[in-house]
Parts: sequence; C-alpha cells; structure tokens
Amino acid sequence: MKIVVVGGSGLVGSKLVDRLALRGHQVVAASRRTGVDAVTGQGLDAALEGAQVVVDVSNAPSFEDPAVTEFFRRATTQLLQAGARAGVAHHLALSVVGAARLPDSAYFRAKQVQEGLLRQAPLPATLVQATQFFEFMANIIPPGSGREAVRLSPARVQPVAANDVADLLAVLAEGPPSPDIVQMAGPESFRLCELVEWVMYSYQDERPVIADPQARYYNARLDDDTLTPRGEAVIGRTLFADWLDGYLSGAIRLPQVHHPDPMAPAQSPRPAQATGAIGH
Repeated sequence: MKIVVVGGSGLVGSKLVDRLALRGHQVVAASRRTGVDAVTGQGLDAALEGAQVVVDVSNAPSFEDPAVTEFFRRATTQLLQAGARAGVAHHLALSVVGAARLPDSAYFRAKQVQEGLLRQAPLPATLVQATQFFEFMANIIPPGSGREAVRLSPARVQPVAANDVADLLAVLAEGPPSPDIVQMAGPESFRLCELVEWVMYSYQDERPVIADPQARYYNARLDDDTLTPRGEAVIGRTLFADWLDGYLSGAIRLPQVHHPDPMAPAQSPRPAQATGAIGH
C-alpha cells in the first residue's frame, strides 16, 4: 500500500516512515526537503499519485497569528483537495489534545481550524489528538541562570512518547477511517511545573520553580483539564523516567526540527511555510 507521510522528516513523521516501511508499505516522506510544499501545493499531486493513505503530521514554523492559522488552513485545504483528486481512501491527521480548550492561544485556535476542515473533508478522514510529547517537555526549560525563580503552571499534563504516537499512527494508517476522534496520552499524569523541575534537576539547573496558576503556556492559562484527554484514550507504554534516562544518556536522539518556545512572549507574525512536526 502506498502511504504518503506529510511532515515525514519531523520527529513523529520520521519514526512513522520507518515503521511503515518495515511493515512492507511503499512510503513517501513528503516535506519541503523532498520538494513537496503542503502550503502552496507544490509537488502534492505527484507525491499523492497512486496513494491509498495520507498521514499529515506537519506543523507550522510560527505559532503566532496570522501565520499559524494561515498555515493550517492552507496546508489542510491543499492536502484534502489533492487527496480527493488522487482518490485517496483515508486521510489521517495528527492534532493536539485540548485544541478547543485554549481560545487564548493562537496555536490552539489554528489547530481548531485544521480540525474543522477535517470534519468537512471531501474524503474519509481520521483525526488523532495526542497530548504533549516527552521530547517537547524535556526542552521547554525557560532560559535564565543563577537563582532566578522560574514560574510555571501547576496544571496537569499527561505527556506521551513520540515513539508511542508513531506506533499508533502506523496501526491506524493500515485500518479503515474512524468516525470518532482518537485520543492518545501517556501512562502518567504530572503537574507541568513539577515535570519541568524534574528535567531541570537532571540538567543540574538548580533554579527554584514556583507554581504559578497565572503562568502562560502558548500565551494561555491552563487548568487540570486543558492538556489531558477527556473520555476514552489510547495510553502509551513508555514511562517518562525511562524515556528521560535514555535521552540524557544519548541513547535517544532527536531530529533537528524547529519548535517554538511555549513560554516565550508573542512575536511578530511570519509567513506560513510547511515544516516537520516535533510536537504540540
């Protein structure tokens, strides 16, 4: 079966490409690196020719409005239209748990736009919502030095390993479209401030961490339900401690992909471009 992975050079996409190839599928890793631009549509028709399944794990290079909304609107529209022209039987897209619960965040509003387009898709589609990735949680330590306090939200998060997400996407890509949203989360729940403090300690960063309910995450305030799944969810197998040990030892390496800092203040908008997804 021919499966096109859009964002195939990113964190989840690269893992998914490897898994699908091992399962014997003809896999196309579509990204700007391979001459495919989901935003402009360049190279899409050629990449999707003869494909049965498209998996969209692409992400925006800017998380600020209007660029982030423009990216997801244009890329999703282009992919769905190109898929319909190619006779694709299943469009599978990765989004984020909590997209509808953070209206103050430009990124989460943009993901809602993507999800709305999928609900009106001209071809069978499956929406997967995953919680924040381990790989992302380990790299959001706020900049600073000395003993300056770090203020972080005490809201609960239930992060998941990118490997586990790639495993799920590989299974779903081989199956029929799902009329229901598929949620995925990790096996453990943490308070965001405590999780980041754990990582900081592992890096020998001794700055004090203060739990601040007003602290922003993608310019939005969080509560315990914002970034955790509601209802039934597929639970990953990997424990954060095991993943962190592997990461710190060098056994786990991350691809060089861009991901905006969720703790950073809003920046000036930038034009939309396609990029590989590392996380949410």
